[in-house]
Amino acid sequence: MLIHWTSSTVRRSHEGTEMKIGIIGTGNIGGALARRFRATGHDVAIANSRGPVSLQELARETGARPVTINEVVQGAELVMVAIPMMKVASLPAHLFADASPGLIVVDTSNYYPRERDGRIAEIEAGLTESGWVQQRLGHRVVKAFNSIVAQHLLENGRPAGSPDRIALAVSGDDVGQKSVVARLLDDIGFDAVDAGTIAQSWRQQPGTPGYLQDLGVEGVRAALQQARPERAAQWTATDASPGTYDAPR
Repeated sequence: MLIHWTSSTVRRSHEGTEMKIGIIGTGNIGGALARRFRATGHDVAIANSRGPVSLQELARETGARPVTINEVVQGAELVMVAIPMMKVASLPAHLFADASPGLIVVDTSNYYPRERDGRIAEIEAGLTESGWVQQRLGHRVVKAFNSIVAQHLLENGRPAGSPDRIALAVSGDDVGQKSVVARLLDDIGFDAVDAGTIAQSWRQQPGTPGYLQDLGVEGVRAALQQARPERAAQWTATDASPGTYDAPR
């Protein structure tokens, strides 16, 4: 646990490789990822619940291909699920049923019970957030890109070796898949720290010491070690949940 993939190691394995990436969700995080991945030369398809027509402006800006949600999985090597957690259950049934086991699915979501998502009983009972997403999708996931503000993801990437380079935690049950995600992070200017398995991904959930802190590698390592599995009251649903971001309940 707490491996740091160095930029040189990542690049030796993947230098010059372009990936076929699908992104489900084009809000703050999904839009930032589309822009950054296209800027580094990856083949990107984008999809949302409103359909391809709604994506024409982002497509013109970035060169990403607007497709339907079902189409975004087809032919992809990696799919980013960048939608609010409450909407994960609304994705088409069996979306990943015909996907190869080697398809990398990245979960970027966070559970905001009081502001947006309402009560998800399994998470309240102790299942990790990405563990719940994994069960809903019926496909193994890697948890990443959840612990940074979208604007910082878009604007604050730095060259390898920069003293102010931000590191992000990456959790998952397949080390090979996590190394691919680490390479993508390096491509867009961030370091990656292995935070363990999906069962251990509570270490990077909202409310933990490293969440939204823009730390470097050593800072992320320390924050992951300091994290505790107990869910703080702020991140626990009430009988009145959800409220809004302005008035959480």
